[in-house]
Amino acid sequence: MFLHNLNSGPSILPRPVLEEAAAAIHNFNGTGLSILEIGHRTTHFMEVLEEAIQSVRTLTGLGDDYAVLFLHGGATTQFMQVPMNLLPQNGLAAYCDNGIWGNKAAKEAALFGTVDVVADSSDQKHTYIQKDLLVPDKASYLHITTNNTVEGTQWHQYPDVQVPLVADMSSDIFCRPTPFHQFDLIYAGAQKNMGAAGVNMVIIKKELLGKTGRAIPTIMDYQKHIAAGSLMNTPPVFAVYVSMLTLRWIIQEGGLAEMQRRNEAKARLLYDTLDSLPVFRPTVQREDRSLMNAVFFLQDPGLEASFLEQCKQAGMIGVKGYRTVGGCRVSMYNALPYSSVEAFCDLLRNFAAKHG
Repeated sequence: MFLHNLNSGPSILPRPVLEEAAAAIHNFNGTGLSILEIGHRTTHFMEVLEEAIQSVRTLTGLGDDYAVLFLHGGATTQFMQVPMNLLPQNGLAAYCDNGIWGNKAAKEAALFGTVDVVADSSDQKHTYIQKDLLVPDKASYLHITTNNTVEGTQWHQYPDVQVPLVADMSSDIFCRPTPFHQFDLIYAGAQKNMGAAGVNMVIIKKELLGKTGRAIPTIMDYQKHIAAGSLMNTPPVFAVYVSMLTLRWIIQEGGLAEMQRRNEAKARLLYDTLDSLPVFRPTVQREDRSLMNAVFFLQDPGLEASFLEQCKQAGMIGVKGYRTVGGCRVSMYNALPYSSVEAFCDLLRNFAAKHG
């Protein structure tokens, strides 16, 4: 049975990436060594890392005033590393709480200074993006989560603020053309749109650093990582390699404009189908619906178990919603083919015909 990988992360990877990564486990680039065995300071890996960094620069259009790092840990590590490096002692940072990950990021930042939550959509269970922000001029930065994986919301126009803008782009990085220059720091766990779990990409404007006045542990200091070229300690070599392959694939497939075309087509098909079937109830306000993660419920909760079982039998993997939210969720990252969304929509229509 063909499986349709609708997981929210770790998620689907492009087939060419899987094939090349699998081959490299046995013999990396004709070296006779596995990618799992090569030294991280060898020319073999340095070429991988350099291509990954250059691919990020190609896709973002950002210059040398920004550093590109590939670090250990997922985006959650950045919840503490960002304020540790950007928030002065006794300083103030502004945060948007538009979902579980923004909420967690704000709580971590509060360990290092004062946090002003300038947006909070919990009054409607995070089913919309609060866009009217009053950001204090003295804030060291504003932090947003560009796509809320759990709740299915996404910023489609970013806030225009007078303080440095920091973004967790873990679940929508490189899904569409983006004004990356509008941001002063971007971080993203790789396991949704940019590779396998285990590596975290950080893009940071270098002039922001060194101003907190606090002692920063060496392994948490962005400046130290920049000086070491992401090689302060042994990096997750295989995860960086898979990210490099995924970034290469995005560029070869036509870049961010092509990713946007594909992603908008998939999202349009799914949302139009859900909206046309009264059995299902999408929860997010239309203008804030995510291209990456569609969240919906069944009008009759008693049918949910039957629906999820039908998904399982049809090879639809990862449809069950996040544990604290419930319902259903379909993730449509770059590598998910349009045909998988077509197959899922056929399942939706068949289920509705029987239970509508």
